[in-house]
This record gives sequence, C-alpha cells and structure tokens, in this order.
Amino acid sequence: MILLKDILYKVTIESVIGSTSVAINNLEFDSRKVSLNDVFVAIKGTVVDGHKFITKAANQGALAVICETLPDEIINGITYVQVANSQSALAIMAANFYGNPSEDLKLVGITGTNGKTTVSSLLYEVFKKAGAEAGLISTVKIMVGNSEYKTSHTTPDSLTINKYLREMVDAGVEFCFMEVSSHGIHQKRTEALHFEGGVFTNLSHDHLDYHKDFAEYRDVKKLFFDNLPKKSFALTNADDKNGAVMLQNTKAQQHSYAIKSMADYKAQILESQFSGQLLKINNQDVWVKLIGQFNAYNLLAIYGTAQLLGLDELEVLQILSTLESVDGRFQYLISEEKITAIVDYAHTPDALKNVLSTINNIRTGNETLFTVVGCGGDRDAKKRPVMGEIAAKLSTKVIFTSDNPRTENPEKIIEDIEAGVPAEHYKKTLSITNRKEAIKAACQMAEPNDIILIAGKGHETYQEVNGKRFDFDDYKIVKETLTNLNK
Repeated sequence: MILLKDILYKVTIESVIGSTSVAINNLEFDSRKVSLNDVFVAIKGTVVDGHKFITKAANQGALAVICETLPDEIINGITYVQVANSQSALAIMAANFYGNPSEDLKLVGITGTNGKTTVSSLLYEVFKKAGAEAGLISTVKIMVGNSEYKTSHTTPDSLTINKYLREMVDAGVEFCFMEVSSHGIHQKRTEALHFEGGVFTNLSHDHLDYHKDFAEYRDVKKLFFDNLPKKSFALTNADDKNGAVMLQNTKAQQHSYAIKSMADYKAQILESQFSGQLLKINNQDVWVKLIGQFNAYNLLAIYGTAQLLGLDELEVLQILSTLESVDGRFQYLISEEKITAIVDYAHTPDALKNVLSTINNIRTGNETLFTVVGCGGDRDAKKRPVMGEIAAKLSTKVIFTSDNPRTENPEKIIEDIEAGVPAEHYKKTLSITNRKEAIKAACQMAEPNDIILIAGKGHETYQEVNGKRFDFDDYKIVKETLTNLNK
C-alpha cells in the first residue's frame, strides 16, 4: 500500500486541502488514463494545460489532484495539493512511487545536439559485450536487459523513465545509458534521478522553435551538469567551445575527450574508408567499422565513459572494433551496380555538414554525390536555409523533398530550404515533394560508383503528415529501389 504523503516526499508544497494519509492506486498526468483512487498531476504543457481536466479526472475516480493553481470547484472527498511546479512534482513523485530506482543502478545521461543516440546505444552494446547487465533509454528504443520496448520521445516522461528503471533494477540491470534532451531537462523529466555520470557530445543549431535562442538552449543543457552529484563524473568534448561551459558550475568530477585539444581521452584518425577507419586512441591503434570524424568523437565518448565506469581499457578497445552503426546513423548499402546509398538521421545543419564532409573526405571526387534532404514541419524554421546551403555546397546534385511536414505545407518548407542555396549552386538542385519519388529519382540518376545520401529521418519508420503517421522507411525504400533498378 502506497500513501499519498509518501510519494510527496521532497515535493515543494504550497497548500493542502484534505488528507495526504490516503492509499493511492496509480499516478497519472494524462486525465484520459485516470481511474479509481489514482493521483492526477495537472501539468501546464506547451500545447494543453492539464488544469482544464481536473474535474474530468475527479469524475473518473481520482482520489487526489496535484496542481499549481487550485480549481474554483473543490470536490469533497478529494485531496488537493498545490505545488510550486507540477512538472517538478511529477518527477519527484514518480521516483518515489517506483522506489527511486535510479539510486539502485549506475545511470549515465548523454546530452548534446548530435551523437546522443549513437553514444547511448553503443554504450549499451559495449557493456552487454563485456558481460554486464545493461539497460538503454534512447530515441530509438528502450532496452531492459534483452527485452525491447518502443519509445516516442528522446527523453520519455518521468513516469515512463522511472517505470522502466524499476523494471531494470528488478531484472538485475547494473548500468543504464539514457539520452537526455533539452526538452527533457527543461520540462524537468530528469529531475529526482540519480546520475552516476553525464556525457556532453556537442552543441549546434537545433530546437530554436522551442528555446527562444541559442543561449537558452545551451544553458538548459548546462543545467543537467549543474545538478550532477559530487561523486558522479562529467565527461565533455573539449573540442566544442561549449564543453567548458557545461563544467562551469558542476560539482561532478571533470573529465574530457578530444581529437584536436589536450584531453584525458585523445584520438587521432590515421586512415578512413567506407568500410571503417583506423584510430589511435590514447596511443593504442584500433580499426573500427564506424566512419567519420563525428564517429571518432562518439567512440571517444564511449571509450571514456566505459573507463570511468570501470571496464578494462584493452577490453573496451577490442569491443569498439566490433561495433556496428546504429540504425539510421550512417547506415549504408552497396548495390549490385556499385551504387552506395547512405541513410542518416542528420536533421541539423551541423550533422548534415559532418556527414557530407565525411563522404567527401573518403570519395575520390570522380563519383556523383546525390543528397536527398528535407526539413521537418512545425519545428525550427531558421535552420532550413542553412541546411539548403550546406547540401548545395557539399553535394554534386541535391533533391529537396519532404521530411515530416506535420501540419505545414511541404512545398513551403522546401521553399524555405531553397532560399539558402547560393546562386552559383542553384542549377545542381531540384525539388520533388514526394519523398519516395525523390529517393527513386536519385537512384535512377545514379551510375556505378556514385553515392546517394538520404538525410533527415534515419531510423524513423513513419512519415508524419497532418497529425497522421504513415509507414515510411528510407532504408527499405532505397534498398528496394536499387534492387529493382534493372529488373
């Protein structure tokens, strides 16, 4: 039996109407899921204010309501707890409800603009291969040991996080690697979690539809490191100027990794091919299957984290050499006609530049490099012309197309992207709104040894149009198209 007062421990309470010594069934912030003897937490979201659904939750059997503003109608028999911040209260209550599971395993948070999914997912693989029980909370999936669950957010809500962390603890998981997004930090989804360490990958233009400017975006990321406990570690990318910013107020033990600067964990790229690259990591040579400078950084972050968590250095290097790329992260295939197709999640200017630069550094220059790219609707529109400029400058031929248009007009999104294309590069671009047709067109134009980059959606298996999700998988489509070209 769980009492309401027990899960309110450490919540900043402003007033209480009714008794907190009542046994509760469940904790919910979605009024549609509330049932008998549940606690409903009313949250002021970016789109919907949960305070509007307090009466609905009460009618569905809620025993208690947690809110920032008390409703006009106080229903007898229901406990009302007014709190300073509902999002913070939900995070603390969720942790208490599930018995604070993050304290019973080693939880590492990975944050930054690019690389979060690769670093967290491959850390999970490294620790599994090292014989440890591991868990994962990422954009792509949630893993509890060997059990896989789907996820819809980079950083899930507080209830979901704690629910799966509790499952992990009960299953004997010792290490968990979790993507920590700026939205998740800002909305306090990671509050009340105990982190063994935090990893910073990099920071570039993204999410400025949500954060008012880049400084706010950076400072929200910094909050994660500010709140790390004294006994934890903070591992940052010393080659990113924001790496030092992340460490300014942290109490955690500070560590760094870099390719260009002095750091605790250093790497040098000795050789690079489409099949992999030869790295020198802390004076040890290792051949890895993941290519590109951005992946060298990702692997350094993984190497450093594994060391800080106690794995043997040589064992880590050996495991790094076996790692495959994460779905939709520089995932490539070579067709019978020797056309190379690469699918990548690059949906920010920096990520697109990294991927295209990696391809250009490896190719001979005699091949045609086709880039198929779009930008998401209802998201940061400022990056669209920047993406257009980068794609045009670093590709031989560019096809601008739809990504997830959501509620926006896809043609208007493409116009925004095209606005950034320099005049001297305009002739190499065309637009095909239908993404499947754009991919097919690139495949039909490509000749042996040419390269096709399909950027933006990566691992996603859907396309979102006007509130509906339709089956769509870049990798499947390009594979089928190239297979059927000469049939």
